[in-house]
Amino acid sequence: QVQLVESGGRLVQTGGSLRLSCTASGHTFSTYAMGWFRQAPGKVRDLVSAIAWDNSTTYSSDSVKGRFTISRDNAKNTVYLQMNSLKPEDTAVYYCAAASRWLTIRTGVGDYWGQGTQVTVSS
Repeated sequence: QVQLVESGGRLVQTGGSLRLSCTASGHTFSTYAMGWFRQAPGKVRDLVSAIAWDNSTTYSSDSVKGRFTISRDNAKNTVYLQMNSLKPEDTAVYYCAAASRWLTIRTGVGDYWGQGTQVTVSS
């Protein structure tokens, strides 16, 4: 069992930056692929970025490529999402998820989910 807790979401102006954190409980965090998802009102939840258990592979959606960076610190059981050059369309609830397999998280499925953190970008 893995419990995930996100933090760092808040109101920010267009062009600003935020760093989201997701801290996991349990002893097996380092074996999980991790992903950041987001869901805006009235829209489906989409995969934003993902990272393999050993940092060997990352993925970013076209909408955030070049602006968002995912990273992880297995010693701290934490995955981060550095978000730069934020736009109003980045406004959403951001969720982190863990999956035992890379392909699982890449296809938008998580074995475990956090409760989400709200990011609001004002224009």
